[in-house]
Amino acid sequence: MKISKRANVAPFYAMEILKTANEMADGGAEIMHMETGEPVSGAPAKVIAAAHAALDGARLGYTEAEGDPKLRARIAQHYADYYGRIVAPEQVAVTIGASGGLLLAFLAAFDAGERIAMAEPSYPAYRNTLAALGLEVVGLPAGPETRFQPTVELLRALEKPIHGLIIASPSNPTGTMIPRPEFEAIVKYCDAEGIRIISDEIYHGITYGERAETILAYGGKAIVANGFSKYFAMTGWRLGWLILPPDLVRPAELLAQNMFVSPPALAQYAAVTAFDCRAELDANVARYAENLKILQRALPQAGFGDLAPSDGAFYVYADVSRLTNDSQDFCREMLKATGVAATPGIDFDTARGSRYVRISFATDNATVARAADALIQWLAPENA
Repeated sequence: MKISKRANVAPFYAMEILKTANEMADGGAEIMHMETGEPVSGAPAKVIAAAHAALDGARLGYTEAEGDPKLRARIAQHYADYYGRIVAPEQVAVTIGASGGLLLAFLAAFDAGERIAMAEPSYPAYRNTLAALGLEVVGLPAGPETRFQPTVELLRALEKPIHGLIIASPSNPTGTMIPRPEFEAIVKYCDAEGIRIISDEIYHGITYGERAETILAYGGKAIVANGFSKYFAMTGWRLGWLILPPDLVRPAELLAQNMFVSPPALAQYAAVTAFDCRAELDANVARYAENLKILQRALPQAGFGDLAPSDGAFYVYADVSRLTNDSQDFCREMLKATGVAATPGIDFDTARGSRYVRISFATDNATVARAADALIQWLAPENA
């Protein structure tokens, strides 16, 4: 029987590494999971308590397609409290994870065949989802000189016009942020050219210096995607949200009605309390900051090359070209030799990713310290 061409997308190599690492763990190997961007802490205590209360007292039926009104209002309040930006609850669409939100945004904003740009390196699911939807992916070759982020100059250098741009600040895999003057310039350029921006803000709240600014500070035409998986440490709850410009509110609602019916009710009822858990969540960020310091000391000692400036998120994107020209093989060998699971750069940059590796430090301090020692012992035992 026929198989759809849209199903022929590239693997998500982080998940491929996770699968191999789990198989090794089942065989008795000690694995240090640093391949996926999953906070080890799990959901905050108040969220867990709210979920228990909802199980005991709520009828977990369908909510509205765009989400429970209480949660939408609480998300809108978050933008006033955290960013000082006014968002109407009607602009909020609660989604099945930020990934479901991105899918909804792509479908609402773009037609098949249109051209969508993004920096290379970028989160691979952007590229693979766009390709499955029949959209043309346009890579912007962003390197250390632009902090691995898009710039107006890179956009102007494109030979053909584009219809959309995906940005993430902080980004996956590098953790870099777009400097505010450049961020504003990108928004102004895209508004003038009729380019719809989708701003993936899933790593907001996890920064190690300057706080990340929402794109809503620079204009009202962009789509914001965010969710509860990263800062709020609720990966398995599969809950995200979009902030939609007025012209996309109704189209996104209609698509959500038909494609998803509604987001999971239990996760929604519990997530209302997540915004009241700042102390617990900021303690997670403090732990990530310590992990980053450990890796910034250890990786050069082990022989890794330049590290991208990790302004936020919980990743180190390291140049390993002095060690290998095949990041996928390097990650396989590293996993086998040390038990450290990391993601090859080809997941994020098909052209230049063979010389990079992404290491997630969303885990506990002890695991990162053991991983650092293991890498030094493997690659530079004389420095151990």
